[in-house]
Amino acid sequence: MSEIRSINPYNGQLIESFREHTTQEIESIIDKAHNRFNQWKKSSFTNRSECMMAATAELRANKESYARTISAEMGKPISQAMAEIEKCAWVCEYYATHAEEHLSEEIVSTDAESSYVLYEPMGIVLAVMPWNYPFWQVFRSAAPALMAGNIGLLKHASNVFGSALNIEKVFRKAGFPENCFTTLKISSDKVKAVIENPKVKAVTLTGSGPAGAAVAEVAGAKIKKTVLELGGNNALIVMNDCDMEATLETCVKARFQNTGQSCIAGKRLLVQEEIAGDFIPKLVEKVKSLRSGDPMDKETYIGTLAREDLAEELESQVKNSLAMGATLETGGKRDGVYFQPTIVSGVTPEMPMFNEETFGPALSVTTFKTTKEAIELSNNSRFGLGVSVFSKNIEGVKNMIPELEEGAVFINELVKSDPRLPFGGVKESGYGRELSKHGIQEFTNRKTVYIKK
Repeated sequence: MSEIRSINPYNGQLIESFREHTTQEIESIIDKAHNRFNQWKKSSFTNRSECMMAATAELRANKESYARTISAEMGKPISQAMAEIEKCAWVCEYYATHAEEHLSEEIVSTDAESSYVLYEPMGIVLAVMPWNYPFWQVFRSAAPALMAGNIGLLKHASNVFGSALNIEKVFRKAGFPENCFTTLKISSDKVKAVIENPKVKAVTLTGSGPAGAAVAEVAGAKIKKTVLELGGNNALIVMNDCDMEATLETCVKARFQNTGQSCIAGKRLLVQEEIAGDFIPKLVEKVKSLRSGDPMDKETYIGTLAREDLAEELESQVKNSLAMGATLETGGKRDGVYFQPTIVSGVTPEMPMFNEETFGPALSVTTFKTTKEAIELSNNSRFGLGVSVFSKNIEGVKNMIPELEEGAVFINELVKSDPRLPFGGVKESGYGRELSKHGIQEFTNRKTVYIKK
């Protein structure tokens, strides 16, 4: 019987070992989930909302306990882990309040006596989720799926199985019926068979491009719906008329929160030449002041990376960019799973820190002369998740929006997910949308009804 081990990246200690589910156990879980769906889909929005509001209360009541497991498993600073739990409570509350409205019957005027669209649940939705936001990534897909009348199956990253089981516990304690949401303790090689099971109707994945392509291939062969939220290489475009102090604060947060391990982090800083000489030194000073240390210390802002191989990859990207002519402004050193907060200037499009996704606390800086050049640099990426533009000239920036090849444009703010707004990307950042009414409608059957007397 194979085991999956969870190791604390900060101290290297074993947290817990988990026995993998067998093939027979997986099939039993899917069968029970399918049987539950046949009942859950008939439940009222009032019933579902009561359960989801109870999940909101459970998350808030035990925020620190759940956050400590996150910090132990993947190194997130505890204060940021608690903020993640709070955000999960928010998304539960949002869908408990708005799901019925988002899925209400849509009347369409035609030549029929009556015609309308119904939004009906699909069945079991498999969520394949990453370790970097081990609660949030799950809740932003599970909350709308459950409120729509679907059933959730979770295949989480193997280093955060403790968090996965905690999420299952949240829903159980909130009063969701048994088998509404279940964690599969399996490794990646067992995902294919789960997707191919005819009782599993759809898949949502947040993760890397190769993982998304693999899941889409299997699901596509079985004609199953998928939503993919993949990588990002977001630009932070700093115009010469920005509010410098506010922009500096936002750019630091955009790159370095969660120790830089975020698909929507601002990874490529594009600064207009006229202010670069003033902006970059101030940025360096702010980054130098970020406190690194024990993730369990509430004063820590920079923790460890989740695994040493991730730190080694980031180190290679930084070193190779420097070898190609970039300049190290601060940081650049690795100590095991820890990587210093790093800024590298003079980065050009052919360098790894520009054309690859950097997943850690390292920010590349590139200067530009004109707005046209800024747009071209921003679009010079195979990803298209989001972009931030900093300027006091709002009308001028609004003219840029149609030219930016992104799923989201944020003006004078970092790119972030919000339950009220659709979230997702274009190009190699994936397809489909999470959150808002668009996210809850992704995993429904839009059933057309046409009545003629």
